Amino acid sequence: MLTKKFTTVKIEREKDGITWVIFNRPEKRNAMSPTFHHEMNEVLARLEVEPETRLVILTGAGTAFSAGQDLKEYFRATDGNPYEKARASESSGWRSKRLFSYNKPTIAMVNGYCIGGAFTQTICCDFAIAADDAIFCLSEVNWGILPGGMVSKLVADTLSPRDAMFYACTGRTFDGKKAAAMGLVNYSVPLKNLKRETLKLARELLAKNPNVLRGTKQAVRMTRFMSWDEAADYLAAKGAEIKMRDAARGHDAYSEGIRQFVDEKSYKPVYSPYNQNATAANTSTAALKKVVKKTVRKAVRKPAKRTAKATTRGKTVGKSTARRTTARKTTARKTTARKTTARKTTTRKTTARKTTARKTTARKTTARKTTARKTTARKTTARPKK
Repeated sequence: MLTKKFTTVKIEREKDGITWVIFNRPEKRNAMSPTFHHEMNEVLARLEVEPETRLVILTGAGTAFSAGQDLKEYFRATDGNPYEKARASESSGWRSKRLFSYNKPTIAMVNGYCIGGAFTQTICCDFAIAADDAIFCLSEVNWGILPGGMVSKLVADTLSPRDAMFYACTGRTFDGKKAAAMGLVNYSVPLKNLKRETLKLARELLAKNPNVLRGTKQAVRMTRFMSWDEAADYLAAKGAEIKMRDAARGHDAYSEGIRQFVDEKSYKPVYSPYNQNATAANTSTAALKKVVKKTVRKAVRKPAKRTAKATTRGKTVGKSTARRTTARKTTARKTTARKTTARKTTTRKTTARKTTARKTTARKTTARKTTARKTTARKTTARPKK
């Protein structure tokens, strides 16, 4: 891991393999001096082969991405020293030669002024995101030179011919929104969201197979300058290179991606990448574990809800169970009470009926006796006199 301290460059790291390379001359709006170029050249060379770094983000400290070449230190100070001028020019190639074909994904996060020579690293990074209010300017024409150091070539390749000509010849400024509209950056966002959106893109890229991502970005870069037949040969060679690099780590991106989609249906290529860390054996095992875990959770979840733990005098009692038992006892008592009441009511009714029946029978008997006496009396009264 790169631990060396630099005077004009600062290194910061995220936990997932993202490394920030921060231009650290805020007092000069990160203008590029010979020392800065020497240090950047070393930093990028080391990070490119460092296992801990999987993606690099370039940005500037303070209010500027970079104000371009330092006119005093890069130009005037080296005018009488051909060796130092040539050395500074060679080191400044990190912006084009090294970044253009870098083996790891690179993102330029343009947080403020991006002037003149700083267009080079912005364009040569694989991706670029700018703050809405970032200020871009090809200012060379205003102080007496053309946009050299391959700036004119890069601007002409990236922008439309009309836009490239207009801004190179007028030296007018434009903001991040305009830069996005012209295709100089991928998109722009409010400054407060810039870091969050840059990290979001970075993590999206890290989810891809690193060998496939490397081959893809280099293919897009290089085939622009090839004929049809040259591009066909180059792309076939890049495809073979990806297989070879993957085989070195015991992987086959092509077969694995198809297997997960066709056989397992575990992802949709339109919406997400395949799982590059999975294999046929461990994905089925993982899937089985997932199903088992889900089943166990379902089985345990219901009893867990019913039985709430409560400790009383060293004994654990289920509150829900206790409540149910109490409820059942109460119901049983109510039922018993109802039955008892019903029995008593039935007994009372039966007794009342019997009493009524006896009284009715007694009345009938009395009535009959009375009728019989009356009949006897009539008969006696009706006998003739002698």
